[in-house]
Amino acid sequence: MRDIDTLVHAAWIAPVEPAGTLLADHAVAIHEGRIVDLLPSVEADGRYAGRKVTRLARHLLVPGLVNAHGHAAMSLLRGLADDLPLMTWLQEHMWPAEAKHVSDEFVHDGSLLAAAEMLRGGTTCFNDMYFFPEATARASLRAGMRASLGIIAIDFPSAYATDPANYLHKGLATRDRYAGEDLLSFCLAPHAPYTVGDETLAKVATLADELDIPVHTHLHETADEIAGGQAQHGVRPLERLRRLGLVGPRLIAVHSVHLEGHEIDLLARERASVVHCPSSNLKLASGIAPVTQLRANGITVALGTDGAGSNNRLDLLTEARTAALLAKGVSGDPRTLPAHEALAMATIDGARALGLDGSIGSIRPGKWADLAAVELSSLETLPCFDPVSDLVYAAGREHVTHVWVAGDLRLADRRLAGIDEEELKAKAAWWRQRIRNAP
Repeated sequence: MRDIDTLVHAAWIAPVEPAGTLLADHAVAIHEGRIVDLLPSVEADGRYAGRKVTRLARHLLVPGLVNAHGHAAMSLLRGLADDLPLMTWLQEHMWPAEAKHVSDEFVHDGSLLAAAEMLRGGTTCFNDMYFFPEATARASLRAGMRASLGIIAIDFPSAYATDPANYLHKGLATRDRYAGEDLLSFCLAPHAPYTVGDETLAKVATLADELDIPVHTHLHETADEIAGGQAQHGVRPLERLRRLGLVGPRLIAVHSVHLEGHEIDLLARERASVVHCPSSNLKLASGIAPVTQLRANGITVALGTDGAGSNNRLDLLTEARTAALLAKGVSGDPRTLPAHEALAMATIDGARALGLDGSIGSIRPGKWADLAAVELSSLETLPCFDPVSDLVYAAGREHVTHVWVAGDLRLADRRLAGIDEEELKAKAAWWRQRIRNAP
């Protein structure tokens, strides 16, 4: 019998790979942070001696969810300005508030609040785009959560940096500082074509090639964005990015709501990825991304929450359900985006977009043991005929009971490990008062 760190038994396991698989009465063996085996429970007890053994007789175990787009620190701006169009929301509310309050401390506290919320909902990895990425790194490590941090570039100055070159310099220094940290990876993150000039976008394309890291940017979020891009540059934003060398396998095109057929063909041909943020797009009335067409063309489509300022909740299970329902409604076909595929969008597809699918996103030996357990025995999830259907269509983040990141238990019986929840609540209240009382 082999001694290992952890053995997790579950009533059901949805490993995501192979696609559509559901295993009953299985166990995951974990050692030194990685999955070493996935096997029937009756065999696991005879083969492995776990120093920690968790038995989840009423649960579905899934890979940790991957939130492929967000602005974690904006949790401190949740509900500050609601029910507004994107540019009004940005220019008249978010950007002025950020100009007054964003600092290393703001980003750390907001990111820690976001990490706690995401962990409680089964998310183990998030892709972030914001100022002071080093503060987000510290918060992520304190929470024991995996993060892909954006090396942001934007044309206007902030408390973080003075100009695009300064943004890139500071972001690259942060990447160097955290080189070798297993929980952290990095993306280049030019904010959007309407806030970043040609010179900087071309520099980002060069850096992406040199460093072999993804490029994470907002793209074709609204019709107004596209019209503005055409007026200023003579072409639609995606075509502008293509001409500057940014459209390729490293591109993570966030939102991609307004795409024409030839643009979908371009993204497919260049093997770019898309992040679908259904709740944020609906709340800002930006539109509905053509997810069915994107997926039919073989494009990787991941799920993101966007920031709490435009979504109000960092809940990837809600995004999976909303994405599935929207796809059915828009296509007129109830067979579109079934539950197993929605779960894949929330896990392996996010990992694939970030270039992390070799190490996270599914329950396979050799990968990091990033896992989430969802209890399916409450009244609102019974009777349970299909656990994955229950997960996507009936359950919610309140049913997540356990979360592991690299084999480390970060949520146990719905209680966070290593985070003082009362202290975090007090911090949020302090920031609310400060923001509310600002002139």
